[in-house]
Amino acid sequence: MPVEITWWGHATCTVRDSGVRVLTDPLFVRRFAHLRRRRGAVPPPEAAEADVVLVSHLHSDHLHLPSLARLAPGTRLVVPRGARRAVPGLARLAAARALVVTEVVPGEEVGVRAGVRVRAVSARHDGRRVPFGPRRVRALGYVVEGAARTYFAGDTGLFDTMAEETGPVDVALLPVGGWGPYLGPGHLDPEGAARALARLAPPAAVPVHYGTYWPIGMDAVRPHEFHAPGEEFARLAGVLAPEVTVRVPAHGERVVLP
Repeated sequence: MPVEITWWGHATCTVRDSGVRVLTDPLFVRRFAHLRRRRGAVPPPEAAEADVVLVSHLHSDHLHLPSLARLAPGTRLVVPRGARRAVPGLARLAAARALVVTEVVPGEEVGVRAGVRVRAVSARHDGRRVPFGPRRVRALGYVVEGAARTYFAGDTGLFDTMAEETGPVDVALLPVGGWGPYLGPGHLDPEGAARALARLAPPAAVPVHYGTYWPIGMDAVRPHEFHAPGEEFARLAGVLAPEVTVRVPAHGERVVLP
């Protein structure tokens, strides 16, 4: 059975495996803080339909409370351990919307249904909910295990044990950019993502986390940093991991991977 990946923009994807819909880091707005959506329409209502939602870390472009408020009552939400304490609004939203919140650390698994489960893995990224205090909550990646094994890396830098902790995977959803001209530590640029891909060695990969949001007023500042990361990742992957099939979807496009 194939796995279907729909990229809605930024780190937001729907992974459909064995009839189960897994939604990652939902962000469903045209503008937030100093960022404006520059590519792709705001995802339609059906983008919020999910059997389980995975949140990789607490930054507001990944744990976005107004977007989580679009989930249907009773939706299961998997978050890093400590998220409810660090983000009181999450606890209030979960109670108001009857969301089933499960907090996890690397190595823990959550069963969904129809033989699909989710396993939390490590990420190398500052997962704090800045500026709401100094509490540190670990950033995570996730492996969705069903008919296929799909790795959603969240936000992360490259680290030595990435492939070991993730294990064999069939599809890798890797961040290749960001929302500004400078990424800083704890991120993957196209070259770093291609090097990660060479270590992971899945049959297929999809670049995410680029080309959606850009700071207001910076349209003319290094625009290649906004537009180019997906195709640049595909080019470098062809050199560093030539055995991997890379698909570069447009915003809102669904790709089917056997």
